[in-house]
Amino acid sequence: MEFKAILRYAPMSASKARPVAALVRGLSATAALETLEFVPRRAAPMLKKLIRSAIANAGQVGGVEAAQLRVKEAVADCGPLKQGRLRFRPGPRGRACPIRKRSCHLTVVLETAEAPARKRARRGAVAGKES
Repeated sequence: MEFKAILRYAPMSASKARPVAALVRGLSATAALETLEFVPRRAAPMLKKLIRSAIANAGQVGGVEAAQLRVKEAVADCGPLKQGRLRFRPGPRGRACPIRKRSCHLTVVLETAEAPARKRARRGAVAGKES
């Protein structure tokens, strides 16, 4: 089974959150939490909280423990620019450049760690194909 948690409008750019998401992708849920404990990036506490939320979702919905889960997906997508009152900075040659406050959407998908399913061989492709 899959269990999902989403953090929307996180106040950072997606390019700064993607390396942290790539760090925990494929790890078990407990190993991911331990890894994020020592990562000195701004996205680390947010992803840690998100993984805890997905573990809690798994406990409520499926009755699954944290030791049985692994991180299937960890994604940082771009969110909208925070506008509010649009502000400007001086740019080159007397121009005005807008201040871009970026945001991102963080998504974590956990799955139960089961043995991977074997692929079946196709019947006609392997043995004795006559033309």
